[in-house]
Formats: sequence, C-alpha cells, structure tokens
Amino acid sequence: MTGKEIAISSVLDITREICPMTFVRVRLALDRLAPGEVLEVHLAGDEPRRNVPRTATEQGHLVLSQTEDEAGITRLLLRRGG
Repeated sequence: MTGKEIAISSVLDITREICPMTFVRVRLALDRLAPGEVLEVHLAGDEPRRNVPRTATEQGHLVLSQTEDEAGITRLLLRRGG
C-alpha cells in the first residue's frame, strides 16, 4: 500500500442486475467518464464477477482492484481507458 487514495469519479450499484445488463450498465457509466477517471462498481453473483472485469479489460479499461465483502458483494474499481 502506497498510502495514496484512489479518487472515485462515480459509483454504480448493479447488484440487482443480471447478465448481460450488468456490463451494459457498466459500459454506459464508463462512457460518461473522461479517460483516466475511476468507476466503482458494486456487483453480486458469479457471472458478473467473472464477466464484468473481463469485458472491461477487453474494451481497454483497467481493473484497479476487485474485493468481496462478507455479504458477497464485490467492489470493483475500473479506470476508464483512453
């Protein structure tokens, strides 16, 4: 840990969404950000946990972190690509 905080530009909760709408919502949120800004995504379930980071990476975005809390909610930080 470097002690640097990551500046979150926007937060998106897709814990109640199902695929393929999970990444559609993430993509729309990323499109509203400027390159380099960070989107925090809250998601639930195995399929979104696998597919959202993979698809974001395929589309040129960077996964900064992916953590899961005790309730099974995954917190994903994505930096929008250029």
